[in-house]
Amino acid sequence: MQDSDQQAEIRRALRGLCEEFPGEYWRTKDRERAYPGEFVDALTRAGYLAALIPEEFGGSGLSLDDACVIMEEIQAAGCNGAAAHAQMYVMNTLLRYGSEAQKQDYLPGIAAGKLRLQAFGVSEPTSGTDTLSLTTFARRDGDEYVITGQKIWTSRAEHSDLMLLLARTTPRDQVANKTDGLSIFLVDMRKLVGNGMTIKPIRTMMNHSTTEIFFDDMRIPATALVGEEGKGFRYILSGMNAERILIASECIGDAKWFIERATEYAGSREVFGNPIGKNQGVQFPIARCFAQMRAAELMVHHAAKTYDAGGNPGPEANMAKLLASEASWAAADMCVQTYGGFGFAEEYDVERKFREARLYTVAPISTNLILSYLAEHVLGLPRSY
Repeated sequence: MQDSDQQAEIRRALRGLCEEFPGEYWRTKDRERAYPGEFVDALTRAGYLAALIPEEFGGSGLSLDDACVIMEEIQAAGCNGAAAHAQMYVMNTLLRYGSEAQKQDYLPGIAAGKLRLQAFGVSEPTSGTDTLSLTTFARRDGDEYVITGQKIWTSRAEHSDLMLLLARTTPRDQVANKTDGLSIFLVDMRKLVGNGMTIKPIRTMMNHSTTEIFFDDMRIPATALVGEEGKGFRYILSGMNAERILIASECIGDAKWFIERATEYAGSREVFGNPIGKNQGVQFPIARCFAQMRAAELMVHHAAKTYDAGGNPGPEANMAKLLASEASWAAADMCVQTYGGFGFAEEYDVERKFREARLYTVAPISTNLILSYLAEHVLGLPRSY
């Protein structure tokens, strides 16, 4: 796929930035389970995390397709864009459905790096990806909403100033349409931790800075409501499509990293007097992963361009995420196999990237749910759940 001149320049500049954060930086952060704040600050100073913010608010005004190039290149350089990617995909919900006052209040600060919008509060312990079953409730009380409930897998909450929060505002048994009664809030977290909000880190197999959050009669101003009350599920779908497309682009970057590393290693590692890459048993898995990655890459950019054209491409976004995450995981497994025992050694970064890549066949939506969606909504088969 041919890059535009602007996208080629983005790749060139990002490679230079990422070279300042080599493998040892990421290994240290991974070992200490520390947030890569220096890397996020560097991305912010360079303007990449403001890519989707319109120029009138201090951003770059780029397209989602351009943002995909940014996230892909970060991963392809061996870095980890998950430390900052929410600011990209959360932005779409705010841009499409936020009020002019909300945009004026927050976008310039985000673009300038004074504010971080990194947290996306949707999943709950009892609902998972069954979003319509969530129970966190926002009760209107004069000029405020009082929120009670719990979220889980809200990554980067400890490192964010703002959070996009999905909560129920009308009990489920009182809505005519099951997709009604949910609302979106742009929550300023800075004064709420310890004042109605409690954040607890969750340690996982990769360094992902994820948390669970408890809301205990947390009060926020009514002006935090994004769009119309009760219409939040429709709004969140748009943001979820952007999320899936951007994460798919990260998976493409990961796949490229694994393929490049495996190719280099297979060409230089000698066993029995010959490079192991001379053997078809080593060549063919690498070549197959390359073909799989390229096909997924085309789907990702097709989905992004469809979104940029003003659509809400559910099928395209889901297929992009499905194909890209599977291509990434196949490349990860192939890379470990190519490296053999050295693939498990920390110093090569393969095992770290392997753990990171495993996440995206499960999150932010599992492969099986994507297949169920395609079967029902694209192929017209009976609903399976």
